[in-house]
Amino acid sequence: MLLASVVAYLLVSVLIGLYVARNVSSAADYAVAGRHLSLPIVTATVFATWFGSETVLGISSTFVEEGLSGIVADPFGASMCLILAGLFIAPKIYRLNLLTLGDYYRVRYNRVVEIFCSACIVVSYLGWVAAQISALGLIFNVLTDGAVSQEWGMVIGASVVLIYTLFGGMLSVAILDFIQMVVIAAGLVYIMWIVADLASGVGTVVD
Repeated sequence: MLLASVVAYLLVSVLIGLYVARNVSSAADYAVAGRHLSLPIVTATVFATWFGSETVLGISSTFVEEGLSGIVADPFGASMCLILAGLFIAPKIYRLNLLTLGDYYRVRYNRVVEIFCSACIVVSYLGWVAAQISALGLIFNVLTDGAVSQEWGMVIGASVVLIYTLFGGMLSVAILDFIQMVVIAAGLVYIMWIVADLASGVGTVVD
C-alpha cells in the first residue's frame, strides 16, 4: 500500500509538471517562471529546495550521531547564507533583469568569466544533488524491501525530476515544490504525532 502510494505520487507529480509546462512560452518562463511567482510559491520553493530527501534522512542521522555540532554547516550555516544573500545580493541581481547567476558575470565582466563561474557553480552543486538522488534511491530500496536496488531507485527518482524539469523549467518546479512542501510538512507532523503517542500521548510530551 505504501509503495503504491509513492508510485502514484510520482506519477501525479510528472502529470502536474507536464500540465504546468503548457504555460511556458519563453526563456523567462522557463528559467525564472516569468518572474511572477507569488510569495507562498516562492517560500515553498525555498523550503522544498533546502528540506529535501537528503535533509530529512541525512541531516537527521548526522544529528543523532554527532549532535548539534554536526549540523552547524547545514542547515544552520546554509540557512544563514541564504538569508544574507536574500538581503544584500538578490535585490541587486533582480533589478538587472537577468535569467541566471552566470548572466551577472557576463554583464559585470565578460563571456569567459561567465563560463568559468557557471562551471564552478555546476561543480559545487554536484555533491548536493548526489546526496538528494542517493537519498531517493535509499527510499525506493527500503520501500520495496530490497526488490529495487538503491542504484535503480536513484535512476527512477532522478528520471521523475528530470522529466518535469526539462519540460516545464522553473515554473513546473515551483508548483511541485509547493505541493512537496505540503506533503513534507504533513508527513513530519504525522511522524511527530506517532512519536508523541508512543511517549504516552501528545499532552505528555508538551508537558
